[in-house]
Formats: sequence, structure tokens, C-alpha cells
Amino acid sequence: MKLAHFFSLGIVSLGLVACGQSSGPSVSTSTAPAATATVAPAVKKVGLVMKTLTNPFFIEMEKGARRAEQELGVSLEVKTAAQETSIEQQIQLVNDLISAKVDAIVIAPGDSQSLVPILKKAADAGIKIVNIDNRLDPATVKQAGMADVPFVSVNNDQGAYKAGKFLAEGVTAPTKAGILEGIRSADNARQRMEGAKRALLENKQIKVVASETANWKIDEAYSVTKAMLAKHPDITLIFAANDMMALGATKYLQEVGKNKVKVAGYDALSEAIAEIKAGKLSATVDQQAAEQGYQGVTLAVRLIKGETVPGETVIDTRLVTAAEAK
Repeated sequence: MKLAHFFSLGIVSLGLVACGQSSGPSVSTSTAPAATATVAPAVKKVGLVMKTLTNPFFIEMEKGARRAEQELGVSLEVKTAAQETSIEQQIQLVNDLISAKVDAIVIAPGDSQSLVPILKKAADAGIKIVNIDNRLDPATVKQAGMADVPFVSVNNDQGAYKAGKFLAEGVTAPTKAGILEGIRSADNARQRMEGAKRALLENKQIKVVASETANWKIDEAYSVTKAMLAKHPDITLIFAANDMMALGATKYLQEVGKNKVKVAGYDALSEAIAEIKAGKLSATVDQQAAEQGYQGVTLAVRLIKGETVPGETVIDTRLVTAAEAK
């Protein structure tokens, strides 16, 4: 944003007044005081660190953050790692933002523990921190001597529970289920696994026979699903902790003709919605990625201003099925 400089010129007023038989004109001169040049305050800089842009979920998150940037008049610097498993790269990105002397960092950490030390370094440098999407581990934060970090996300356990409950509806005969987990050191991955598993097991006819990580990746989910079905060929229900893994699972299932296996994902990506409409995916969970990005930047700006912000901001989730996807 360019800074505007304003200048004002003094206005000189000359008045000539004739006074009868006076020897000459009387001259009055008045000069308005010059206004001081006004310099706009420096634009505040906010860094947004996300896991990757290979997952459309984070593209939506950036869109929300950009909306906040425009509305609030800040400068947003977006940093992303190559993959969701590129934790060391995320650490370096935070370090780069510290060197750039940003005013705040909004981060969707790939790991709940490993990012804490570098974020503590940022906080010690006076940078405000906001945590979105995947919660930093509270015990690790406390152990590092770091103040509590505001968190913006959804109730991942509850969102996954909705998907698991949908898969379990109408099951009246013994049925086997599998779960595709995200990165196991990520808090949101754990919560989604636990929420879906709880919902599935509430139906006494369902047995969860496999729960394996595919690290949020579509290609890895394809391979893990293949191995899972080789070991348990009678699995007919699969919950995937994100849509990328759900898409990998459905790709394998379609290739081998297992069209009766019901799969639910999480994220409500446009690609997943298309698969629901095509009858290849049963459900997904909308966790409003754009709103998470928007709220994260909004809280960061409030912290920069010295305002008190809530410790946790929970955004609603919505189950998306064929009925809603029309």
C-alpha cells in the first residue's frame, strides 16, 4: 500500500483599504498556518503459514484470509510447505517470518508438537500467534513456557462423528469397517479418527477391523485402501479423515469394482461433492476452510491492536450427503 503525503500551501490575503486623505494605502497581510504533513501509519504485516496448496482445502483457507486482508487493511504474506508432511519446511517458514519481522503469524501446523519451539521464538520476538485448523498440543505449549495461543477450528470429533453416524445408519447385519487416518501426531487427525470410530461402534453390528494412516494423501490412501481390502476383503464401510484420502480410496474401489463399499470423507472439497453427486462417495463434512482463514487473520489483527480475544473460536460443521449436494 502506498503512503499518501499531503501538503498544504499557505494562503496569503492582501487587503487594500483607502482612508480619506491618508498618505498611502493601508496594507493588511494574513497567512494561514501551514498544515503538518500527515504520514499514514505503517501497514501491519501478518504471515499465514499453511500445510500445503496441493490440498484444495488450504486454497479455500487462503481465500478467507485474503478477504480479511482486504477488509482490515493489512498486508498478508502466505507461506506453504510442499506437502502436509513437510514439518521441517514449516518450521523454516516460521523462521523466515520472524526474520521478516511480521507483526503476527497465523498458522495451521502440520504437527501439534514440533512447531511449538519455533513459535515460542516468534512470540519472544513480540510476534502475535494465532493457531488455526490443527491445535497445538497444550502440554507442549505449557512446557515451552509459552502463553496460551488463541485457536480457531471446528469440533473435529463431532464433525467426524456425524460422518460415522451416517455410515452406520441402516446397518442391521454384522458389518466390517475401516478408517483412513491423517498424520497421527496431528491433533485434528486423532479427533477425527476417534469421533468416527465412536459413531461406528455405537452400532453393535459394526466392527472396526482396520485403522491405518495415509497421512492425508490421495496416493497413499489408494495404496493403504488396497492393502486394507487385501487383508479384510469384506470391509463395506470406510471413513477417511479428509477428502483427499477419501478420493484415493474411491479411486481404488472403482478400479476393482467394489461399488458397494460406502466411503465418507471430511472437508467438503468440490471434488468430493462431485463424487457424492456421482454416487461414488457417501458423505463429507464441511468445516468451512475459508471461515477459518478469515477468523484467524481477524484475531491476529485484534491481538496486534492489543485487544483481548477468545481462547477458542469454534466454527460449525455440516454433514454433506447426496441430498444436500444436489
